[in-house]
Amino acid sequence: MAAPGEHPATTVTISFLGGAGTVTGSKYLVRHGGHSLLVDCGLFQGYKQLRLRNWQPLPVAPDQIGAVVLTHAHLDHSGYLPLLARDGYTHPIHATAGTRDLCAILLPDSGHLQEEDAAFLNRHQLSQHAPALPLYTRLDALHCLRQFRNHAFHQPFEPLPGWRATFTRAGHILGAASVLLEVGGRRILSSGDLGRPDDLVMDPPEAPPAADTVLIESTYGDRQHPQEGLLDQLGPTLQRLAQRGGVAVVPVFAVGRAQTVLHAIHLLKAQGVVPRSLPVFLDSPMAVSTTGLFAQHRDGHRLSAHDVHALSHSATLVQTTDESKALARRHGPMVILSASGMATGGRVLHHLALYAGDHRNMVIFTGHQAPGTRGARMAAGEKRIRIHGQEVAVRAEVVQLTSASAHADADQTLAWLRRMAHAPEQVFVVHGEMGAADMLRERIAHELRWRASVPEHGSTLNA
Repeated sequence: MAAPGEHPATTVTISFLGGAGTVTGSKYLVRHGGHSLLVDCGLFQGYKQLRLRNWQPLPVAPDQIGAVVLTHAHLDHSGYLPLLARDGYTHPIHATAGTRDLCAILLPDSGHLQEEDAAFLNRHQLSQHAPALPLYTRLDALHCLRQFRNHAFHQPFEPLPGWRATFTRAGHILGAASVLLEVGGRRILSSGDLGRPDDLVMDPPEAPPAADTVLIESTYGDRQHPQEGLLDQLGPTLQRLAQRGGVAVVPVFAVGRAQTVLHAIHLLKAQGVVPRSLPVFLDSPMAVSTTGLFAQHRDGHRLSAHDVHALSHSATLVQTTDESKALARRHGPMVILSASGMATGGRVLHHLALYAGDHRNMVIFTGHQAPGTRGARMAAGEKRIRIHGQEVAVRAEVVQLTSASAHADADQTLAWLRRMAHAPEQVFVVHGEMGAADMLRERIAHELRWRASVPEHGSTLNA
């Protein structure tokens, strides 16, 4: 709301429609002078009560939003776009080229999975609704891709007349950006998801530009990454697997994490830590397509031409459903990388149902598991999980690789903020579970002595 004495037309406000008090569903609506712009347009994932928000109408009509600017392609930042466009949003979606190319893979796949889930519920009469409907379809996703407009890093553009936006590199995944928005005399910086300065694959985030208001992510706002790296953790894990002839099911995020784990296994084999004969399968058409983009987007990641070639040639790329089913006829040892990364859907569920019950096998989690997801419950030690309506015993060794994250930790996030040319007037801590967000808020307030707060979901604050 406008502060007392301020004219609403001259005030810049931010409405936190997602990614506030939770690590998912990022949507930040910036309003000024009767116009509005949405920074990110993500799906809620995890707990059912969060996922139900995807079905609730936004507090602003889609046809009243003048522009969308995306920080990156992960579904918790882009996955609501097909629904927004289907419900009346007709204006451009502004993104980097890398983000657009990844969205062309992720969004149709998301629509397809939702259609498949609805069909499964209807086929087995497992839904309270008759019929169960997908949130959106693959066709909805394909239609919204027509609205994308690509922009280069560091090249300002006008998403709305008189509004200026600029992308800077955030690391994290291909195309990921922080967004500086200049409107109404205010400079608003949204960090997006920040990568790690020591990431195995991606370049480090660039220094943030000066801003009056900062929206900072807090996925790891209450913790630090371990001193040991991904190779240090993954090497002994795969050695144990090879020795006992088991199968490792590795739920991976198709965009980013799959490629990092593939690269790590390639390095471990080259170093002789892991047997070169250990078969590796990448069972995710989306991850296979994403892997191909690393050759097209050579800027922004650390991999050499040899490394990029190895991504696609150090593992067997599994495309079709029949090829995926054929893996069940193989014997261990072997490693199967498959989406989704939190075991919420996709082909990985079939592999978990098949292999989780054998103590010789492993389930290796490689990233953040949002509360309420099947992955979070397995990582926490649950011994029975439901897959496709059936109870599955978990006897396999469950391993959580704490060094594989593509997010900056709390210390790294604070170091990024310290690189700002001057202190902002205020910091909004977003995109984190409440404990993580509040811990980062406290550290910003005490260590940097900046004004920081954790906005509530649905709140509107002056920028």
